[in-house]
Amino acid sequence: MIQTLVAVLMWVLVVSLLILRRRRTDRSLTYAALTISVAMTLNVDPIYSTVDAALGATNIATLLADGALMIGLFFLGRGIMKAGEYRPRLVRTALGLPALLISLVGVGSAFLLIDRGATTTTFMSDLGAQPAAATYSMIGFTYCGIVVAAMMILAGRQYRLRNDGAQRIPAGLLLLGSIFGVALCLVVLIMDVAHVVGNLDLMDAVAAAYGPLYLLTFVFLCTGLAGQSAVRYVRDRSRGVRTGALVNELEPIWRRATLVRPGLSQTHSSAANMEDPETRLHRVIVEIRDAMIDPRVSFEVSSHERALLGRAEDHLLGLDGRGAQAADDTSTRRGSERGHV
Repeated sequence: MIQTLVAVLMWVLVVSLLILRRRRTDRSLTYAALTISVAMTLNVDPIYSTVDAALGATNIATLLADGALMIGLFFLGRGIMKAGEYRPRLVRTALGLPALLISLVGVGSAFLLIDRGATTTTFMSDLGAQPAAATYSMIGFTYCGIVVAAMMILAGRQYRLRNDGAQRIPAGLLLLGSIFGVALCLVVLIMDVAHVVGNLDLMDAVAAAYGPLYLLTFVFLCTGLAGQSAVRYVRDRSRGVRTGALVNELEPIWRRATLVRPGLSQTHSSAANMEDPETRLHRVIVEIRDAMIDPRVSFEVSSHERALLGRAEDHLLGLDGRGAQAADDTSTRRGSERGHV
């Protein structure tokens, strides 16, 4: 039941990211969600049995699911790391391609040594007493734990540095998801060691935490990722509306300016570029300013129009409202980080 719920949750996340991030060039988070969704889907018992039967009924589907999860976490960590400028060396190492490849080779090698038997939907419960199976699981979850711990560091810093409450919520959700994820990996490692040494009482006691931690990890990570994209989407839409409004407010001034001093926007070659609201606003501001400072023409603006022009310039620079504080914070953070380095 939990596996099915998590798989559905992951596919909902994939759809939401495809909608909210369709214009973004970096696809790391989308690749992560898609790959982890495949892994979670393979963990659903009926699907697992069907896929594994098609692959020879020797539990190869377990290796595919676990490999997909590791690759998905790799993309997830990279995506979160790219969202900020804080990238300490240990985090970059943990989220690097060499760490993933070494772990995949280790997992694959250990898997080949397991006496796997026929298809089973309780792979580690049935086979975890084998040293090779315990090694297989421990390599995979050690890598996952390291990656999630790196994500926890990044999410924690993002949460501390966010001033806007709307932006802090997704970062906080990612932080909680990462904390639960680290705890989940530790639980699995304890279960693996307890199983292989024959301490089944300890394994059963720790196993009680596995299900809740598994669910909480994916619920918080999914809502955090979707929340980040949703906040960014709403922010971009709001900025687009504000940009369009400023263009409309400045257009009468701009038309007066271009009557006395025609600008580049009047040429056919620049017409296509003017379709973008940000580009259009920039060009309108430039041409009004050019008319104001050109000594060859007479062009006057009122104090109200000057104030409007200033607000439009601040908007383009991201200095309007909370943007000014964000810009100051970013500058301070960059200086601080350079000092630490």
